[in-house]
Amino acid sequence: MNIVCLDLEGVLVPEIWIAFSKASGIPELKRTTRDEPDYNKLMNWRLGILKDHGLGLKEIQQTIATIDPMPGAREFLDELRAITQVIIVSDTFTQFATPLMKKLGWPTIFCNTLQVAEDGTVTGFQMRAEKSKLVTVKALQSIGFDTIAAGDSFNDLGMIEASKAGFLFRSTEQIKRDYPQYPAFEEYSDLLAAIKAAL
Repeated sequence: MNIVCLDLEGVLVPEIWIAFSKASGIPELKRTTRDEPDYNKLMNWRLGILKDHGLGLKEIQQTIATIDPMPGAREFLDELRAITQVIIVSDTFTQFATPLMKKLGWPTIFCNTLQVAEDGTVTGFQMRAEKSKLVTVKALQSIGFDTIAAGDSFNDLGMIEASKAGFLFRSTEQIKRDYPQYPAFEEYSDLLAAIKAAL
């Protein structure tokens, strides 16, 4: 039995923090998991910037409301879900993901949770598990699934490596150079064909 595990940001939707960086005029927030392999370090750094600028969940959610899936993402996901089980495995947060899941037709997503004070200040974050993407595919494998994974960033490499087939999608030139063993695609049609061949 197969199950496909897809990253969210950079694969199906634009990077939320890059969009918020543009909306807020804070260029430092453009830094993502494509640039920083240590997710806890990245998130704590982001929370410090939000605090310094007096920004909270409401401002980020206002930006997210303006984000649409990448062109072709919904159609790709619909076609993929018609032939196999799909889970989006993301390091984003439920407070960010819900409006995007609506636009993608409510696929299943495993993600994390922000800790938010009553005034909307983001005070922290709770990860589902250490190395949550790798842990997720290992857990799925432990209950009888063969996993196929695709992502674009450093934090996707664990689940890609652990899966029976793994692909890079719209990744950085650096990651593609450093991990040439993983086929890299730029178009949904090519990724879909590769996944179908691996099923």
